[in-house]
Amino acid sequence: MTRSPVTTAAAVPAGPEQAGWVCCPDCGWLLYRKRLDRNLHVCPECDHHLRLSARARIVLLADPGSFSEVAFQPGAPDPLTFTDLREYPERLAEAERRSGETEAVVVGIARIGGAETVVAVMDFAFLGGSMGVEVGRRVSGAAELALERGLPLVTVCASGGARMQEGVFSLFQMARVSQAFGRLREAGLLSVCVLTDPTYGGVSASFATLASVLVGERGAHVGFAGPRVVQETIRAELPADFQTAEFLLAHGLVDRVETRADLRPLLIRLLALHGAGATLEAATARDAGDTAPDAGDADPWDVVQKARDVDRPTTLDYLHTAFDDFVELHGDRAFADDAAVVGGVASIGGRTVVVIGQEKGHTVRERVARNFGMPHPEGYRKAMRLLDHAEIFGLPVVTLVDTPGAHPGPEAEQRGQSHAIAETIMRSSRLRVPVVAVVTGEGGSGGALALCTSDRLLVLENAYLSVISPEGCAAILWRTAVAAPTAARAMRLGAAHLRESGIATSVVPEPPGGAHTDPGEAARLLRAALIRELEDVCRLDVATLLDTRSRRLDRIGGDSGRVLQPVEG
Repeated sequence: MTRSPVTTAAAVPAGPEQAGWVCCPDCGWLLYRKRLDRNLHVCPECDHHLRLSARARIVLLADPGSFSEVAFQPGAPDPLTFTDLREYPERLAEAERRSGETEAVVVGIARIGGAETVVAVMDFAFLGGSMGVEVGRRVSGAAELALERGLPLVTVCASGGARMQEGVFSLFQMARVSQAFGRLREAGLLSVCVLTDPTYGGVSASFATLASVLVGERGAHVGFAGPRVVQETIRAELPADFQTAEFLLAHGLVDRVETRADLRPLLIRLLALHGAGATLEAATARDAGDTAPDAGDADPWDVVQKARDVDRPTTLDYLHTAFDDFVELHGDRAFADDAAVVGGVASIGGRTVVVIGQEKGHTVRERVARNFGMPHPEGYRKAMRLLDHAEIFGLPVVTLVDTPGAHPGPEAEQRGQSHAIAETIMRSSRLRVPVVAVVTGEGGSGGALALCTSDRLLVLENAYLSVISPEGCAAILWRTAVAAPTAARAMRLGAAHLRESGIATSVVPEPPGGAHTDPGEAARLLRAALIRELEDVCRLDVATLLDTRSRRLDRIGGDSGRVLQPVEG
């Protein structure tokens, strides 16, 4: 990536800096400043991301020459008339001299990849990026500006926390900026927060973690209490990667971790995917000609075997072939990132959608890492977070279902597996945006149903939904798993029965022999079906969408949904 050289406000030893050299604070290597500038202030020896000033961040992220700063009228500089070893105004004046900024955040409007965006960038060199009244005023002002102009908001955080010299006034800035971000969410405007080193305290516990998408810069330390405070409080040894961006990603607390060079390209993609005015491109004549197969003669046990084939395309395969772009978002923002569920924002045929799917993998290593596509509760809570994301931004949802079922282990029970599945089903049943579900392989029990509650339910020709696995049914009713083929036939597993019974709205054809024989053609067929279904369902207004979805669910099993009158006497 060719970008303008950037400078840093990080302190370095006077001698080497005077000679054009900078000492890496992590590995101690002396680095030639011009080389460091060309490398975006990332140490080429150890990959440590040195701190950047607010202006350097803006140069890094914004289109050249596009940034226009927003001026704020100065407020009360010393609400408590605070004095410690020095008077507070003296500290403010020194911070201004050292950083070159009037406060710890710079706000303005810039273009990022051509998209007009409000930006608010913090500068750690100004009193450690601490949040006082003025910072709260500027950050909430940035959110207000985004709201007024209908623009996305990108914030870059670097902060030690709340500003002690402003006491309780500083504390309540957390509430001030949080409600401002709440208004953005209510208005369906995108906010992205880039978490850089360090981000702690009142900033991390307010707007820094309330954005629609959270992106950690590689190696950044982010948390509520700093590691020194934690160790002194609990007297325990902390993990080596404690509170790093990578630690947060592993625990489901951020969507992505990116290198400094990859931040701008990611922002461009996110802004494009959430841009206004995206419309559906017409499907090609070849796509429009595809028709559903006659799956009535398929043997249910044969369908089961093909649905489970290890080479059958998975959710990630389809995301990289049937869709035009996909930005994966990670984590449930509470406990972990379940690898059995993948999801994020994607585009298909000119339309932006939220995609959620179960992922099995192909190799033994992949399948173990993905828990064979069996989600834990945090996988379903990740799905719920993405459903919320879709509703906030008015994006239709596509789900890709392929799971033997939800994970049945004791740890899943301890973390509320039943609750997570039930909440996901209820949330999707009342979602105020269209939902198109596709069963691409196995559809095992409630673990699959959680992603099948939809306006349109598509089933691939060699896929199935079942209340229990054929082996489980055979073991219970025939007293032997050997009877699994008989059980599959008795339960009428397969696309034909789902379509005939009205559960599936359509069947997606597969290449001869199954999707695994020609994954590229399988992706083309799925893409064509999704484009057609999205074009149809996205025409419905919210009231019609919810009413039609409710009536469709009521009709399954032959029930008209009519409320019976109580019997008298």
